[in-house]
Amino acid sequence: MPAINGYLVAHAWFTRRRNKRNVIHYDMPLYRPPSEGNNLIIQATLGCHFNQCSFCSMYKQKQFEARPLNIVFDEITQAARAWPEAQRVFLADGDALTLPTEHLIKIAERLAAAFPKLTRIACYANPSDILRKTAAELARLREHKLNLLYVGIESGSSTILKKITKGASPRSIRAALEKAHQAELKVSATVILGLGGKTRSKEHINGTIELLNSAPITYLSTLQLFLQPNEEIEFLRKFAEPFEMQDDTAILQEQRKLVGGINPPKPVIFRSNHASNALALAGNLPKDRERLIAQIDQALGNDNHLRPRYLRRL
Repeated sequence: MPAINGYLVAHAWFTRRRNKRNVIHYDMPLYRPPSEGNNLIIQATLGCHFNQCSFCSMYKQKQFEARPLNIVFDEITQAARAWPEAQRVFLADGDALTLPTEHLIKIAERLAAAFPKLTRIACYANPSDILRKTAAELARLREHKLNLLYVGIESGSSTILKKITKGASPRSIRAALEKAHQAELKVSATVILGLGGKTRSKEHINGTIELLNSAPITYLSTLQLFLQPNEEIEFLRKFAEPFEMQDDTAILQEQRKLVGGINPPKPVIFRSNHASNALALAGNLPKDRERLIAQIDQALGNDNHLRPRYLRRL
């Protein structure tokens, strides 16, 4: 699961239509990426198939379930009555791409029939989900408009990935991103600042830069490590060495080094708009590198540019 790159939602579509009849009643908690905030959400699964990442609290209270197609189809019908002009759909919960390809295609076909203006279907995806699909399967999904995958890279350090129980290595992540690219799927990848703590900060950022410079992606977002009290104990146990959280200055220095070091195989749209971040940034890399670094430097010299701590959340 791509970890904390989603907000807990009473999202815009649900809020706008809460007084209409036949709205969807979601199985909470429900998360989605920031960029899916104004789009329709359909729960194809409940929970997360992997659900072992030590830094993530999103679906710990849920048992993974592939929701029956008849229930999903009924909710698509309800949503179409309330919002027939919907153009983009996000398939929740944690890693819908783990579903069999034929199952996903049936959902995509029903969405296309219900929403004539549909242009895009997106979902979270583990690297292992991508690698399990054949090239032909990924191409078929793209043809049915499932053409954006949200993938949690988290770190390019093999040691840190093991310590956080990511279930992936830099090599497998790189292979998954390359496979998605070959299938002409867009990938929105996330990196978690502060994930190595103070002692492994250099290893974390250097490894992440190396990975990003060798793997084609379309979008890149940074998040900031945020541990819920219940998850912090498990995170520290699995990390198996002293771990010290970094302050905002150290996090910004990590972000500065990351932005300064990225020379991706193709231009990347960069964002740090998730609510966990101390500093919101937006630009394209490498084109806007100097401007983004200047913004970080300005924030390093004046914490008035930072998001107040009480506004930071998952």
